[in-house]
Amino acid sequence: MQVFQHTVRSAASFAGVGVHTGAQARVTVRPAAADTGVVFVRSDITDRPNQIAVSGEAVCRTQLGTVIEGQAGVTLATIEHLMAALVMLGIDNAIVEVDGPEMPIMDGSSAAFVAVLDAAGKRAQAAPRRFIEILQTVEVVDGDKRASLSTAAGFEVAFEIDFPTAAIGRQRVDLAMDERAFRDELADCRTFGFLHEVEALRALGLARGGGLDNAVVIDGDAILNPEGLRRPDEFVRHKALDAIGDLYVLGFPMIGRFEGVRAGHGLNNALVRALLARPDAWRLRTFVQDLAVAV
Repeated sequence: MQVFQHTVRSAASFAGVGVHTGAQARVTVRPAAADTGVVFVRSDITDRPNQIAVSGEAVCRTQLGTVIEGQAGVTLATIEHLMAALVMLGIDNAIVEVDGPEMPIMDGSSAAFVAVLDAAGKRAQAAPRRFIEILQTVEVVDGDKRASLSTAAGFEVAFEIDFPTAAIGRQRVDLAMDERAFRDELADCRTFGFLHEVEALRALGLARGGGLDNAVVIDGDAILNPEGLRRPDEFVRHKALDAIGDLYVLGFPMIGRFEGVRAGHGLNNALVRALLARPDAWRLRTFVQDLAVAV
């Protein structure tokens, strides 16, 4: 277990299109001091404060992605895939500069972000890493959708989905999650969508940058991507990836078990807010003292 905080060793940049806005954006991930957390900076905005510190309360919209908003009303969309990569690769502190309204979708998974963070490297900092340890079960329910956090010895993620198409059907994944498991089991799993929904989404200003190169597209019972799936249960694995990114808006890695049933970004954030409203259900914990005693 990583007991000290880390930031990236050097700056690393990449660029791509936003899946919903269709806007090109260039991103640079830079080192940050200990206890900074993850702070996004809209470098294209110069007429007002352009920083957005990640927090549960900063999430302002959750339709088909997680959108955060700063104190000056500046927003940034679709942060969840990078957030999942940051927390699972052990990056506690980073400044993420983005020159557009939405994070690039890349290939629809976290794989490109993992590659960028690997290229940047990682540097230990002289501050203990803080974990959110779940002490009591917290659950949110919306009809047949459910998300919960409960006690566990480490970080566990379980997810279940059920879609009325033979392309997906019922899928479930249950994983003990650490960096190796994330790299091996989840990081390359792509977002997905249905062809019949595309026109309606575009009328709402969404999915303008989506296509077969950055999403798995389903038409009826058929998968339209010529290369097919990366894994037979890629759909539910991507939902687990999303949940990990959505939980990291809390600002700390987690010791606990997440379970989602038909949940999405909205319910994930409702769970984050429910946890914050229950200070008896969690505590911040470090392991530096435990390490010193063991030595």
